[in-house]
Amino acid sequence: MADSGQLVFVLAGPSSAVEKVKPYTVGVMGRANIDFSDQPPSRATHLKIIGNTFIFNMVETLAEGHVLAEKSGLGSENLHGFIEQMFPGPYTAYSSRMMSGDYHKRENPLFVARLARKDIGHATNLAAKVGVKMSAVEVADKHLGDVVEEMGERGDIAGIYGAVRKENGMQFEN
Repeated sequence: MADSGQLVFVLAGPSSAVEKVKPYTVGVMGRANIDFSDQPPSRATHLKIIGNTFIFNMVETLAEGHVLAEKSGLGSENLHGFIEQMFPGPYTAYSSRMMSGDYHKRENPLFVARLARKDIGHATNLAAKVGVKMSAVEVADKHLGDVVEEMGERGDIAGIYGAVRKENGMQFEN
């Protein structure tokens, strides 16, 4: 994402420090800033942790939907057409990766499953501290554990699709 200038930066801390960093973000490695000037840096960390759970839940939902589409006879292509129209952007990109087999063919993961599990641990720890249960994230974590078991360091979060396939009596690889 940094190579293609697509990062979203969450800048927190004293506004004078945030202003010094801004010239090195948008147009360099990023496409946008979220400005938390004069807020504690922990707020930026919390946003990143919570934001990543959205990604994990999106991939989990797509994986389950694709498996249901395959097993029900609807077919992944028909579901993908719906996704393209209703949810362009990351949903379409992950759906394409699932359909193409990229989730198991890739040598270098785009988002390492093992590191995603670390992020989930941070999210569930934060949630537990404030009395919140994150059931959907826990399901994604279980499937990410299956991805790591199946693929080791090559495991990418899109591999959740393979884990859901396997859980439903299909081969991990499509």
